[in-house]
Amino acid sequence: MQTLYDVQEWLKKYGFINLMPERIDAIYMMQNEIKELHERGILADNDADFLKASLILKREARIESTKNEK
Repeated sequence: MQTLYDVQEWLKKYGFINLMPERIDAIYMMQNEIKELHERGILADNDADFLKASLILKREARIESTKNEK
């Protein structure tokens, strides 16, 4: 898993389909979904995919926020 698209495809396994038109909104919704899956115990703390997805989403959110600042 290396891109935002990979995270979207991974989340489809858990029934989350992204329909947000704005990229930053989609990123925040995916972050919330991953957080919810983690809190419910579906994703473990040491799950490699959970950790990678979290980092990818943080990176993408940072990139989008810097784009919006310009």
